[in-house]
Amino acid sequence: QVQLVESGGGLVQPGGSLRLSCAASGSIVSINAMDWYRQAPGKQRELVAAITSGGSTNYADSVKGRFTISRDNAKNTVYLQMNSLKPEDTAVYYCNAGVIRSHWGPTLWYWGQGTQVTVSS
Repeated sequence: QVQLVESGGGLVQPGGSLRLSCAASGSIVSINAMDWYRQAPGKQRELVAAITSGGSTNYADSVKGRFTISRDNAKNTVYLQMNSLKPEDTAVYYCNAGVIRSHWGPTLWYWGQGTQVTVSS
């Protein structure tokens, strides 16, 4: 099985920064895309940022220019650097990864447990 463990959430003031981490472990041959989602109370879960195995990135318009997604393939870890945080960024942030567990096998998608980010003064 594959586990995704997130860390780095917390309480921060508007304009502040946080860095989220998500480390994948288990039986992994390779990881394709690694993504960050978020879900605020009463709202739909939304894609925040994505990074492919080749390093291409994509961001939601609401975070473009403020957030940066990156990955360390040697550590099977994806990061989300969040700068200039706003109250509307408050949400539970979830890591999602497309994992190949056996050669020539399908890509299986796994979720982290989520980490709370609260932006408030």
